[in-house]
Amino acid sequence: MAIVECKMRLDKFIASMGFGSRKEVKNNIRKGLVTVNDNLIKDPGFGVIRGKDRVTLKNQPITYEDYQYFMLHKPAGVISATEDPKHKTVLDLLTSKHRKDLFPVGRLDIDTEGLLIITNDGELAHNLLSPKKHVEKIYYARIQGVVTEEDVEAFKNGVNIDDDYTTMPADLKILKSDQVSKVEIIIKEGKFHQIKKMFEARDKKVIYLKRMAMGRLQLDPELKLGEYRVLKVEEIELLKNR
Repeated sequence: MAIVECKMRLDKFIASMGFGSRKEVKNNIRKGLVTVNDNLIKDPGFGVIRGKDRVTLKNQPITYEDYQYFMLHKPAGVISATEDPKHKTVLDLLTSKHRKDLFPVGRLDIDTEGLLIITNDGELAHNLLSPKKHVEKIYYARIQGVVTEEDVEAFKNGVNIDDDYTTMPADLKILKSDQVSKVEIIIKEGKFHQIKKMFEARDKKVIYLKRMAMGRLQLDPELKLGEYRVLKVEEIELLKNR
């Protein structure tokens, strides 16, 4: 039996990769700004085969990708959402052309910095976020108050937050114990404001929080706050093969 290659509408192909809205893309096609395999195409409904046909818009090649993966060094003041009427979102920081269906994997609070994965791979996101998968998230924090070995033990046993929920065991490492302590925390879940609530339950306050790693993927030290880059193939494999 012959294999039938599935075709996609030309306008959908281009719009999916972030090169304008469907309306804008259709107009550009009709204006003669698009080629397929070096042939000028003016029909928005023209069928193209992903990964085979060569498509250009204004002489710029467009490569279709089913999934995209970005590492973002999230700054404070930006929310982990796809859109928001009041605040800048993490997707607003992506200035390069990208798929329209990207989303952040999990949420970092508006005042939390650090590693954030942005993708459109729903299965990967589920596997990274599900408590049943036990994927470690590593954070660095500064804490108002003296962090003690008693706190370390409490984290190891799980901390009661929100009156009706006890966290999974977490690793707390004291880097510096003082009026402002410095610590590293490893958790395997991601409840709303979890780390802040865990320390509040110990009568202490998180004054700075930064995610350093997710699974085996670490934040690239070369990325400045607000910067991002495409994940390397081997980094994607690190996430998938935790």
